Amino acid sequence: MILPVVAYGDPVLKKKGIELTKEYPKLKELIVNMYDTMYGAFGVGLAAPQIGLPVRLFIVDTSPFAEDEEVLGKEESAFLKTFKHTFINPVIVEETGDEWVFNEGCLSIPDVREDVFRKPNIKIEFLDEDFKKQTMDLDGLAARVFQHEYDHIEGVLFTDHLSALKKRLIKGKLTNISKGKINVDYRMKFPLMKKKR
Repeated sequence: MILPVVAYGDPVLKKKGIELTKEYPKLKELIVNMYDTMYGAFGVGLAAPQIGLPVRLFIVDTSPFAEDEEVLGKEESAFLKTFKHTFINPVIVEETGDEWVFNEGCLSIPDVREDVFRKPNIKIEFLDEDFKKQTMDLDGLAARVFQHEYDHIEGVLFTDHLSALKKRLIKGKLTNISKGKINVDYRMKFPLMKKKR
């Protein structure tokens, strides 16, 4: 089932997520719904806060990036094609390397894209859908998508990484998004939209 994506301005997007347990109600169904929602919005990642749940869960499928083999190179492209994971209670153990820039966007902040600097290499730990502990080393775009989604469960948006000047320049756009003054081709829930009578 496709769920509405929570728009910029909703307090849930600024909350630090709580850890999940095996007893979390209808977790498998929630994960399926999150994938449906992400694919329905043509996203490569979706975190639980983006559907209104302040819990430490997100999903990633970077296969759309894999088509750009000329830019990425064969090896990274092949990896991105198959990088599809559910991350429960993830932890970034280590971030290394010189920060690099990439133009990021977010399903909760449609039509806003900005350059964000992040470390290129990360070591992570997480639980998979069966609550089995996993460790993984990621680099490049896979690491970036993970870091972007990880920020969501920490109550951080990609716009929080921008300079004060950049934030001022996009303030009007962000206000319009929170009020629902934007056209999107997927379901959204806007926090400041006036209730219809």
